Amino acid sequence: MKHLHASEVWLVTGTQELYGPGPLKTVASNSRAVAAGLSAAGAPYPVRFKALFTSSEGIRAVCQEANQDPSCAGLVLWMHTFSPSRMWIAGLSSLRKPFAHLHTQFNRDLPWPEIDMDFMNLNQAAHGDREAGFLHARLRLPRKVIVGHWKDPEVHYRLFAWMRVARGWQDLQGARIARFGDNMRRVGVTEGDKVAAEARFGYAVDGFGVGDLASEVRAVGEPAVRRLCAEYAERYQVAKELRRGGRRHASLREAARIELGLRTFLEGGGFKGFTTTFEDLHGLRQLPGIAVQRLMADGYGFGAEGDWKTCALLRLMKVIGHGLPGGTSFMEDYTYHLDPSGSLVLGAHMLEICESIAAGTPSLEVHPLGIGHREDPVRLVFDARPGPALNASMIDLGTRFRLIVNEVDVVAPPEPLPRLPVARAVWKCRPDFKTACGAWIRAGGAHHTGFSYAVTTEHLRDFAEISGVELVAIDAGTRLTEFEKELRWNEAYYHLAAGPRA
Repeated sequence: MKHLHASEVWLVTGTQELYGPGPLKTVASNSRAVAAGLSAAGAPYPVRFKALFTSSEGIRAVCQEANQDPSCAGLVLWMHTFSPSRMWIAGLSSLRKPFAHLHTQFNRDLPWPEIDMDFMNLNQAAHGDREAGFLHARLRLPRKVIVGHWKDPEVHYRLFAWMRVARGWQDLQGARIARFGDNMRRVGVTEGDKVAAEARFGYAVDGFGVGDLASEVRAVGEPAVRRLCAEYAERYQVAKELRRGGRRHASLREAARIELGLRTFLEGGGFKGFTTTFEDLHGLRQLPGIAVQRLMADGYGFGAEGDWKTCALLRLMKVIGHGLPGGTSFMEDYTYHLDPSGSLVLGAHMLEICESIAAGTPSLEVHPLGIGHREDPVRLVFDARPGPALNASMIDLGTRFRLIVNEVDVVAPPEPLPRLPVARAVWKCRPDFKTACGAWIRAGGAHHTGFSYAVTTEHLRDFAEISGVELVAIDAGTRLTEFEKELRWNEAYYHLAAGPRA
């Protein structure tokens, strides 16, 4: 995964001096055991017990330390005993990292015959976490609340999902996206407010002329091109005409040169994503095809036609899904199969679908594109694997951002697609085609999406909570009339939540 740095979350336990040094040592020991147990249970990165806190000064100091530590993705708060919430005000008010509130207790079962007041005072998360919850609500702090014993698999699932999102949020802070050219023609949904996006999400979009990329492509040496072509031959099913000695091998070499030049540009600038547009290919002989597909497989975000919002969303989803089974790709709803017995969506793009979602070994082919006025581009062709997945779209409504999610079920194409020379996915929408498409269009969802088998709606809900954006989900329980009401209610809520503007 390119440019993904090491992360950890800190378990911060609240208590108070009232109990004396002996019980506090027990609380600290229990907290270390919880952190170690969570890490050992399959956490995506380490959970580290940071410290036990009994004062406002200590809590403020750890929150400030978290803000400054680039390895800290966020905090997990737990009140092992009662912890007066007023001493958390200054620290949590200054905290800029996300936090989750873990409502648990060290022991799973009560030792009924042995319970005395010492046990009750030591094990009162039921008391302390409610005190903490009040303060979080009173301060209107975004957070995820996770309830259950710390060894419970459901607790692991929900906490580890949040941890993945916290790392994704951490990855966006200061991230750079290279935008080659502008958006395409007069398309509206790929536009947006870059200033608002940087203020809300932490990433920056920087524009570059395609000529800057073309210079890097021209500088690629022949030995590097030969090595990459050999890698293609080993990894993919290469069409005969593209193989060494084939009549179109030069096209493969040019595609390799573009990939190498693009990699050099992105790595040199520390970029985590990029966009292209086929309206601006100055200095390039092909529209990047396999280059984009392979860079996405390495974790880069991508948006076609200048779509920087989908590029950033895709990078986030790549980070969230890192290490999970399945894959994540740029996607576009392209065309429909409107069979009354079961409608289907055919998703694809001209070239740029990530090989991480392929059902088998992709085929490496070259075909005419018909647009862009350049040579025929080389691309990977494949069908996406069957299974549950989702599509997500980030749109700019002018006053706020909205994240729209539709859960889907990918199926094998009903018939072969021998003449469709692009990678593709076929899916059924949940709850059904008409409801899903009606809700998506009503919400303003874009035609470009981040598509993933690994990322779930829970992940994206956690992201919406951390980032403070609206999320609407279209799933098996969606009813169009209720969905439309939710959109109307959200208009009022987000208008009021934004407060007065200068």
